[in-house]
Amino acid sequence: MKGYRKFNFVITILIALLLIGTVGYKFLLDVSIVDALYMTVITISTVGYAEVATMDAKAKLFTIFLIFLSLGTVGYIFSSIVSSFLEGDLKDAWRRRRMEVGISKLKDHYIICGGGETGGNAIKQFKKSSVPFIVIDKDEGIIRELIENKVYAIQGDATQEEVLDKAGIKLAKGLISSLSTDADNVYTVLTAREMNSSLYIVSRAINKNANERLKKAGANNTISPNEIGGTRMAALMLRPTVIAFLDIVTHDGDLILHLEDVTICEDSIIINISLMEARIPEKTGLIVLAIKTIIDKKLVFNPSSNHVLKMGDTMVVLGTEEQVIKLKKIAKDI
Repeated sequence: MKGYRKFNFVITILIALLLIGTVGYKFLLDVSIVDALYMTVITISTVGYAEVATMDAKAKLFTIFLIFLSLGTVGYIFSSIVSSFLEGDLKDAWRRRRMEVGISKLKDHYIICGGGETGGNAIKQFKKSSVPFIVIDKDEGIIRELIENKVYAIQGDATQEEVLDKAGIKLAKGLISSLSTDADNVYTVLTAREMNSSLYIVSRAINKNANERLKKAGANNTISPNEIGGTRMAALMLRPTVIAFLDIVTHDGDLILHLEDVTICEDSIIINISLMEARIPEKTGLIVLAIKTIIDKKLVFNPSSNHVLKMGDTMVVLGTEEQVIKLKKIAKDI
């Protein structure tokens, strides 16, 4: 609305300038309205065509006044146009266009459906992790705020195929569905699973019986905020020291440690050797808490030093961000 008001004001002062010049030349030169308008236009535009009548002293002084007035007006119009590019609707259009180009290049990214309270907290964690992701939400205000904060975002209904396709779901790595109703979450999960069978999907479950429906629709995991909230409140009361430690690990508060998973990829130097030979703690300073094996998909807690690492195994490790990066380089998980 601000941009439209400024545009209307610019048009108004242009019309006022034309009226002043036309009326002035009409009476000073005693010419027709068309000739007076012609004189006004060539004076304002400074194109230098011949006058339509003999210019006396009053007409010349009026022309000088009109030239200075038009220069000020043109300067204001130019600054308004620049301001529109930098601050107004044109800036928003340019920013959205640049974002669309960036979205079209996304690959192995994550999609967050719903930017409300639950989705907003997920967005904060994704921003901290510096991984590519995009948010889908119906609310224009939420989308505008995300775009202003340089977050890829699309306004639309996440249950619709065309919206998910615009978010690059076929090339995405994972999807979080945190919509406000179980029905919307089920439909989003179902649609996403049909469009990308290898997608890892986590969905919010509001009602007690929603977990099974969401998993049948294609969700890999479900999260119930109410259940987690109640469990955490009880744990804070019964095991405060354990929860304080977990807060550090899960980035709640001052970031000290990371709990990360690192997959052993092709060409890694630690394939087919034991944990003892890999010497991960000595080389990186990390603690290997568990290993999910590629063969049987089992999670082995506190693996022995004789455990042989295979390509595709995923290690769950605890340490600083720098230490995790070191291990990812060794495992070629980059």
